[in-house]
Amino acid sequence: MDAERPRVLVARAVFPETVERLRAHFEVEDNPGDVLFTKAQLTERLRGKAGAFTTGSERVDAQVLDANPQLRVVANMAVGYNNLDIDAFNTRGVLATNTPDVLTETTADFGFALMMAAARRMAESEHFLRRGEWTRWRYDMFTGSDVHGATLGILGMGRIGQAIARRGALGFGMRVIYHNRSRLAPEQEAPLGAHYVDKATLLRESDHLVLVLPYTAQSHHAIGAAELALMKSTATLTNVARGGIVDDVALGQALRERRIAAAALDVFEGEPAVHPGLLEVPNVVLTPHIASATVATRRRMAELAADNLIAALTGGVPPTPVNPQVLRR
Repeated sequence: MDAERPRVLVARAVFPETVERLRAHFEVEDNPGDVLFTKAQLTERLRGKAGAFTTGSERVDAQVLDANPQLRVVANMAVGYNNLDIDAFNTRGVLATNTPDVLTETTADFGFALMMAAARRMAESEHFLRRGEWTRWRYDMFTGSDVHGATLGILGMGRIGQAIARRGALGFGMRVIYHNRSRLAPEQEAPLGAHYVDKATLLRESDHLVLVLPYTAQSHHAIGAAELALMKSTATLTNVARGGIVDDVALGQALRERRIAAAALDVFEGEPAVHPGLLEVPNVVLTPHIASATVATRRRMAELAADNLIAALTGGVPPTPVNPQVLRR
């Protein structure tokens, strides 16, 4: 094998075609068994590597970087990158990349599906049916809330938030309100009929609240007991953003006490562990972080991560850098 070629680590199992594409450029150590590396194992596997292809499961922080000063780029196969300590990357001149845009529409589809499932009590009624408890019809059996014509609230109005808003406004005639760190331009709001409101108004007026904001120290527990207390008792909450944005303990209690009607969650604090309080209540739809999980979208994510890795290590321009200032050094 050509010793002059850069060495890279593919930290999790990924499409074989993507690994073969990387092998055309690099000496590749891959992980077809999909072993979840501990921090110590990841640190050791990165020794001598110029690049890494990671997923949201691998935490790369200052300690990992300091143990591997030769590392030049980490290409994350995810739009989120809270598993990467970007301040540490910047300080050490290491490039981080992600995979935005390619999963926007797929994630919006799934977020809207989760919201509808919560509103119409789909998971709860399916469990009822599977337990053999459906023996007759009743006028109020699993009555939920309408989606069409309701108020859709969106916390975080980036690409995915706007795609969800478009589905609600154009497909279901929903009134769309949103809160974001910064207000959209009028030409972005107008096609969606979207109205910017403060966070408290968003919580009070939403019939269906969807969370699509990035996870940061500032957004940690952006929805906690105080925020849940502002919501309608008939409202639903959907999270397709990141675990940690919602206080799962507070949400479990609110669902148990029916202080909100239902929730739908694709992400969790400490995942893959799920707080027992969420597993014990019937009025929640739970999925294992699969909002981007279609074959076509996952392939696009893998290919974009590979594009970033190849460009960064062969003198090209990575298409989606997280910290592009590193490239200018």
